[in-house]
Amino acid sequence: MQEESTPPSASRRGFMQAALATLGAAQLPAAPAAAAGPDAPAAPAQPVRLMVNGKAYTLSLEPRVTLLDALREVASLPGTKKGCDRGQCGACTVLVDGRRINACLTLAVMQEGASITTIEGIGSAEQLAPIQLAFIEHDAFQCGYCTPGQICSAIGALSEMRAGMPSAVTAPGKAIVVSDEEIRERMSGNICRCGAYPNIVAAVRSVA
Repeated sequence: MQEESTPPSASRRGFMQAALATLGAAQLPAAPAAAAGPDAPAAPAQPVRLMVNGKAYTLSLEPRVTLLDALREVASLPGTKKGCDRGQCGACTVLVDGRRINACLTLAVMQEGASITTIEGIGSAEQLAPIQLAFIEHDAFQCGYCTPGQICSAIGALSEMRAGMPSAVTAPGKAIVVSDEEIRERMSGNICRCGAYPNIVAAVRSVA
């Protein structure tokens, strides 16, 4: 008598069902990750003493507040503009001890003891500074949003040239020549989205 064969432990139908179930499970969206814990509490505010435009300010600031936010939101000096908040557009340029910096890239507490100059400290409504007059005469702005940073940067650039500090386009071993190329290079960190660059260069050159 022919011996009856034993059926395999897994039939073809069972194998296909298992394979399809596995494939379907792989297509399901992943379970959401566990919710992150609460954010770390902010550090307590502390007094920060800043000298801005010749005036002493004592501000109560959380240590991670940028100089830009301290000036605009706490010291009520909104002339310094917030553009990209990443140090790429130059709208927040101010002068610290005579040198230009992006206020969005430095913490306010880092500037204690420094002399900070914002657009509010350059000239006045009654007597504009030469660079401000030059911007008006040469129509070096349109919407005006970048203008405070452009003016602060121009003052810094002019000081650098007068001090003999070379730029990327200064010929090695040569005296600095105030040319359009030199001015464009030194002002290249300030973006004008209206495209008033030729007039900005003309304004800076007229003062230089």
